[in-house]
Amino acid sequence: MKPHILIVEDEQALALLLRYNLENEGFEVEIVERGDEVETRVRENPPDLVILDWMLPGASGIEICRRLRARPETKSLPILMLTARGEETERVRGLATGADDYGVKPFSVPELIARIHALLRRAKPEQLAALLKAGDIELDREKKRVHRAGRELNLGPTEFRLLEFLMLSPGRVFSREQLLDNVWGREAYVDERTVDVHVGRLRKALSRGREADPIRTVRGSGYSFNERFAEAG
Repeated sequence: MKPHILIVEDEQALALLLRYNLENEGFEVEIVERGDEVETRVRENPPDLVILDWMLPGASGIEICRRLRARPETKSLPILMLTARGEETERVRGLATGADDYGVKPFSVPELIARIHALLRRAKPEQLAALLKAGDIELDREKKRVHRAGRELNLGPTEFRLLEFLMLSPGRVFSREQLLDNVWGREAYVDERTVDVHVGRLRKALSRGREADPIRTVRGSGYSFNERFAEAG
């Protein structure tokens, strides 16, 4: 799946410029304009990286950075701070608060994109890996092929994206709504029951005979890729 970047920026023109360039780089991009909306959005649709402006309505970037670092689930979330403050003391303050990198406005878009790639490589190398492996399952993200125990599986495009998304976060439980947003996209108008149908198809394609089912159903919550199965690889 595409790495998901959350832009927290109240300057609309700048936010749209970033979105345009990042989407051209293959990222999935979401924009939030107020600092006090960030934590809710992060819980609803966890990003792989946050671009966080210093000065924001609702709550400052520094305060949001502190809050994200205080929560176990976002403690290691990559954060790149943007600000018009160029003084060394302010840069140090931003980094000391927990930001991983720092950009001063006006900035070079290519340089910013390079910094984002570098942060993702350090924090989530699996997001950029071409081959995902778990147990006897191998998923080739470039060739769009899946093999289990040496045999090639016949997956449809949706089942491939669903397996890819789940394999990127083994053990993590995703609700049907989260799967719809991340696999089908926020613009898709499909029922949550569609998720169950495609999970059923994926299971049927993955497991033959007595082969273990790598997809775990968590009643009342959703689905996950079994982390114990992943550890078998």
